[in-house]
Amino acid sequence: MKAVLTVIGKDKVGIIAGVSQKLATLNINILDVSQTIMEDYFTMMMLLALDSNSDFDYIREELHQLGQDLGVKISIQNQEIFDTMHKL
Repeated sequence: MKAVLTVIGKDKVGIIAGVSQKLATLNINILDVSQTIMEDYFTMMMLLALDSNSDFDYIREELHQLGQDLGVKISIQNQEIFDTMHKL
């Protein structure tokens, strides 16, 4: 399964490292990534590959907790749902 992850928040050291390290711990592969700084705000979007037997709710909660620890908002969605929402 593929998923889309977004990260938004005030820029600071360690955001990319923290997110990529957590994804590695969760055995999630990063397929593509785009990130930029808009004034003082960090924004990143990733396309991820998850195992079909991954516990999506557990992954979402782990990333939510990481976002709180890093002071950013992290969201993850199934790619099919993301694509459908953005075709309207």
